[in-house]
Amino acid sequence: MASSPPQNPRDDPNDAKALIYSYPIRIWRALLGYLPSPDSSLLAKFSNLSPLRSRGRSRGRKPGLPLPLHSNAVQSSLTAAKASRVFVILEDIMEHTLHCLRNIQKSLVFWQSRAEGTNTQKIYFMIFERGPRAFIDGTYQLITRLGTDGSPIQHLCCSASDMISEKIAILMSLQHCLATFLGQVYLEVNRYGEMLTEDSDESLPSLLVTINTLFSKLEASISHPREIYKSDNSFSTERGNSCALLFEKIPEIDPERSQWTDTEIRDATNLIYQNLQRLDSYLSFIFSGCQKPRRMTLYWLRYTWGMVGLSVCSLWLVRHSSLMGSPDMDNWIREAKESTAGFWKDHVEQPLISIRDELFETFRRRHKGVMEVEEVKLTEDSLHRMLLVFCEQTKGQKLPENISDQEMLEIVMARYEKELMHPLHNLLSGELARAMLIQIQKLKLDLETAMLELDQILKANEINFAVLAALPAFSLSLLLIMLVRSWVQQDKSAEGRGRIARRQRRLLMVEVEKRLMQFQTCMDQGMDDDARCMFGLLLYSLDRLYKAVERHAKETGEWLSLRQDIVDIGKPDLKTTYKLAVISRMERMYECLLPSSKRK
Repeated sequence: MASSPPQNPRDDPNDAKALIYSYPIRIWRALLGYLPSPDSSLLAKFSNLSPLRSRGRSRGRKPGLPLPLHSNAVQSSLTAAKASRVFVILEDIMEHTLHCLRNIQKSLVFWQSRAEGTNTQKIYFMIFERGPRAFIDGTYQLITRLGTDGSPIQHLCCSASDMISEKIAILMSLQHCLATFLGQVYLEVNRYGEMLTEDSDESLPSLLVTINTLFSKLEASISHPREIYKSDNSFSTERGNSCALLFEKIPEIDPERSQWTDTEIRDATNLIYQNLQRLDSYLSFIFSGCQKPRRMTLYWLRYTWGMVGLSVCSLWLVRHSSLMGSPDMDNWIREAKESTAGFWKDHVEQPLISIRDELFETFRRRHKGVMEVEEVKLTEDSLHRMLLVFCEQTKGQKLPENISDQEMLEIVMARYEKELMHPLHNLLSGELARAMLIQIQKLKLDLETAMLELDQILKANEINFAVLAALPAFSLSLLLIMLVRSWVQQDKSAEGRGRIARRQRRLLMVEVEKRLMQFQTCMDQGMDDDARCMFGLLLYSLDRLYKAVERHAKETGEWLSLRQDIVDIGKPDLKTTYKLAVISRMERMYECLLPSSKRK
């Protein structure tokens, strides 16, 4: 019996099916392999193409809290060049550290607000505000734990509390380390400030070595819980080395040399920038797991429903459009155009034309009214002559010229009452008919006078009717203007112009005062490490206040004085009592820090 040829594994249906199923996984892994990791050498090479200083300047950040340097003029140009070089380095270190603290503070406030929420809010966050994958995982956990003894809701609440507590702990550890580093750098700059401006050749190398020592202390102080070192969060580079924070050290130089060469200063400066880049990479990696979720992640469910609704509306519109042979869309567009044109004509164009005519052409192009003044004057003169003739014939004497119509009308009424005693006889041969005709003329005059007044009232209110007809258009325009104004002048944190921004600036003053008191408390209790941390947080709060009030204080002419007060609060040499007095004066005197109710 001939032996069968060896079977190819691909000919097996089961193996072929498994091979087909494995293709998507292989493709996904291949794509992930091409993407660089946050700490890969590829990103490092790209980041090294431009110095950190130029990258920081290109972001367009506002200048923050200035360095505590003296304003003595530098004598030689060489000293000025070296001093300006080290000033730029120090500014970049301060700016970079403050920016990191700002990001940490934003995420810390977010997670603390989530920690203070109710269990329902925590469950909602765990399921609906962490993205689609978290939604699927949370729903799956709830369903799978329904048959167990423990409550799935309680388990999800505990998981949310543990996760939030872990992230808060990591962020607070990062904040403590960076604030301590910031405070130490500021203190060293304050100590070397006058020496740099007077003798840069000797103080500059010493300052560079001191900054390098501070980086070494920062490297030793940063430590985090084990939860961030999970197997799925790879802490290894492409070479397999650990991604722990390791700074470069300035090589040892002969201590007997009092001056460094330009090459040695340039190498030390580049090494400091490399350390900043390593710190940035390390913080970016650690911060990626505990930062505040993006807006797209928080509101993904709303955006999803919005996209679904938009898709349904789009399909509905396509169904009623000419693409599907339906004339509905064209009819709707034509009706909308006609309605818009009618609204514009009836409530905007015609009322405005009427208002224009009433304001500028009232007495020139007005149509003839129901009753004119001349007609009323003729009726009044005719009545006056009738009364005058009747009274003179009745009295048998000439009446004075200044007699009024009312007096003559009293004479007519007296004669009329007398004639009514014999109505038939007096109607034929007496004065009763003339008295009745005079009264008819008086009634006609009263009617014409009333009609003239009514006509004047109607003409005077034509402009009001025109304004009333244009009221819908005016309302829509006012609403549109208010929306545009609120969008243009919206409150942007503490730097805005509204009441919310003013309240934020006053809260920054409270934060500065609180951290100053905490710093003094740590100093009194001998907790030097905590005191340096609180001093760094104080500098961070002062930097935020500096940026928030700069534009407003410049507009009111208070910037020079306010800037000096902010700098004085950050000076380490001044006493706390003096700083508290400065804070109290700032809250009372500067217009951009006053409450809204006290503004004039």
